Amino acid sequence: MGHTPTILAKLEDYLGENNLTLAQFAEHSGVHQRTLNNWIAKHRPVAIHQLDRITWAMGLPEGFFYELYIDNYIIERSPDWRRIEPLLFRCAELDKLDAIQLVVGHIMDNLLYSPKLFDAAEKLFAQGQHNAALLLYEGIAEGEKYQHSERLAVCQYRLFTIQVGNNQIRNLKAATRFEPFVERLNEIDQLDALKDLANVYRSLREWDMLYETARKMRDKAETQYTMKHQQKIRKREEAAEKLSRPLFVYITYADLLCASVCEAQGDYQQALQFTYAYADLDWVIETDENTQYWVSLYQHWAEGNTFVNKLHSGDTSVLPNYVEYITATSITDENENEKLSKLLNVVIAANRYTIDIDNILSKFEKDIDSFTQLPTSTDMYTQQVLPNYFAYFGYELAYYYLYKRMYSDGFKYLKSATLKAIRLNNETYFINCMGLFEHFKAYAMDEIKLEFSNIIEKVWLNNVKKNDTTDRRD
Repeated sequence: MGHTPTILAKLEDYLGENNLTLAQFAEHSGVHQRTLNNWIAKHRPVAIHQLDRITWAMGLPEGFFYELYIDNYIIERSPDWRRIEPLLFRCAELDKLDAIQLVVGHIMDNLLYSPKLFDAAEKLFAQGQHNAALLLYEGIAEGEKYQHSERLAVCQYRLFTIQVGNNQIRNLKAATRFEPFVERLNEIDQLDALKDLANVYRSLREWDMLYETARKMRDKAETQYTMKHQQKIRKREEAAEKLSRPLFVYITYADLLCASVCEAQGDYQQALQFTYAYADLDWVIETDENTQYWVSLYQHWAEGNTFVNKLHSGDTSVLPNYVEYITATSITDENENEKLSKLLNVVIAANRYTIDIDNILSKFEKDIDSFTQLPTSTDMYTQQVLPNYFAYFGYELAYYYLYKRMYSDGFKYLKSATLKAIRLNNETYFINCMGLFEHFKAYAMDEIKLEFSNIIEKVWLNNVKKNDTTDRRD
């Protein structure tokens, strides 16, 4: 039986304890008796689906023998991909991540398995099995870390996509790790990679990195767009079809991102110039329905952002027109979350220029009350940028109400913003919320003070645990 425990030994014990013949067990399990004989007598391993039947027939949980199977037939023998691939997919289905890590760690000693493992990772990624795919990509990336390969770059892109989440500190680390690999991707994939990087930098308010990434995306997209229409190379056109958006959109989106950088830095005139740029799309050659959809969308956004930049620069006369724009948009806009960013602009302007917007807030009361759940999506913008708007909106709304001495509403939105900032691990928003609370603390009811005290203590204790510092309370 060998020097380590084996599945065969356990099977033989089971047959003896239950007084079963091999023929009886074969009939019960549905595994052919000849297959079982070959396994026992000639040590020819069963396939993973047959092992599942055997496990079921023995009354054991699914995947019970997988670790032993890996020890007996993968680590102790020459790895056979015909056994390994089905095992990886079954482990993914059963969330047996430790077993996957065991297999990957063993077979990646031989880089010849890298292409096959990469194909399996891509299949798992496409199926949404991201935790399992992550282990495969990590194994390949570690094995090929000294290679200058496109496969390594794709692995790093997938790792970045999977690892980006609610924690902004981790997101920055993920973006920093991935950024050097963008240039190793093929020219078309670079566009989506830069778009995703840009959205993470935007959520982190890393304005210099966002501007640099957007300009790089624009340059590359312009080159690809020109080549597509001048050379008429079929392969290039087919490659462009794999993009998540029409090719020209990467040019216009870059301008939109640059406008957002200028707006954040208070350069509203330059922001307007970028806005006018992505509003003027007469140069777009395509005329299909999808193209027209995107052209209309950018012209629509440009209309609203023109109001925004004028409003933020102090031209409060455009506020009624902007509110009318938001109202008209809400009737047709499929993405209700976009209304959040529009109303945020209104509240920011109100706080900056001391404008009474009670009637506007009342008009959108139901929408504001619906801004409670963070959006869920695989799209990097919805996943990264919008959650920050939720925290930002709550803070600005709290600021507005507290300075108007509407303390009940003010503390309600301040608490919501604080909790969202904690979830995002956004230190800037959290500090702003705490500063605002301290400023108006004297007007808070005892219940509110206790709630914020509990929030602060919880953050402190989590920080103690994270940094492994000692809690010296008596």
